[in-house]
Amino acid sequence: MPAAQSPWRYLRDRDIQHAALVTVLAVLLSAGLVWLGYLIHVCRVAARSPPAPPRRMIALVFGRRLENDVPGHDYQLRLRRVLAMAAQEQTDHVLLLGGCSGGPCSEAAAGHAWLLQHGLSAGVRMELEQDSVDSLENLRHARRLLQAQADSAELPPVALVTSRYHLARCLMLARRLGFDAMPIAAESVMPWHGRYPRLLLAESGFLMWTDLGLRWARLIGHRRMHDRIS
Repeated sequence: MPAAQSPWRYLRDRDIQHAALVTVLAVLLSAGLVWLGYLIHVCRVAARSPPAPPRRMIALVFGRRLENDVPGHDYQLRLRRVLAMAAQEQTDHVLLLGGCSGGPCSEAAAGHAWLLQHGLSAGVRMELEQDSVDSLENLRHARRLLQAQADSAELPPVALVTSRYHLARCLMLARRLGFDAMPIAAESVMPWHGRYPRLLLAESGFLMWTDLGLRWARLIGHRRMHDRIS
């Protein structure tokens, strides 16, 4: 089983720090309007994404930090969406993503156990990716697994199954990595209450940090920084 790793290790990376500085300057110079633009985009993707794909697709299910080694509320909603997709024959191949983010059990393994306990059809092919601790690593490792199985150089279409607040960032990263991806919302409807506004605000910040860093790297010809998401 992979050892637990912390995503905060990235803060020691100079390219990540460079992107953070560019993002902070953009927010300050725009009086916050840049962040507002990204927030509007995150909210739009969150609100408009469907809870089911229009055709059968491979489901990439993003994990989330476990609570006492079992899936918490948000992760359970993602897993319930997979159960619904399998019951409607909208997927017969599920790839659970997520390594050890705080305990001995990986997010993918905990999700697999939960699905088996809740009646996942035996006809659904299950794969576990247990080496990643963030969304970018999730998708990189998923791409490697799918490329190894593909008959051609093209990746198969995938459904990105995650919480609505998380969809915009996952979709941007997936497209950057070459996926033909469709966002699929874990929640049936958009929740605007409770902690959701805070989660949307945080996700818009992460998306802004990543996107502005890439745009800046492209502008100044910083190839190493630009290739961090490739």
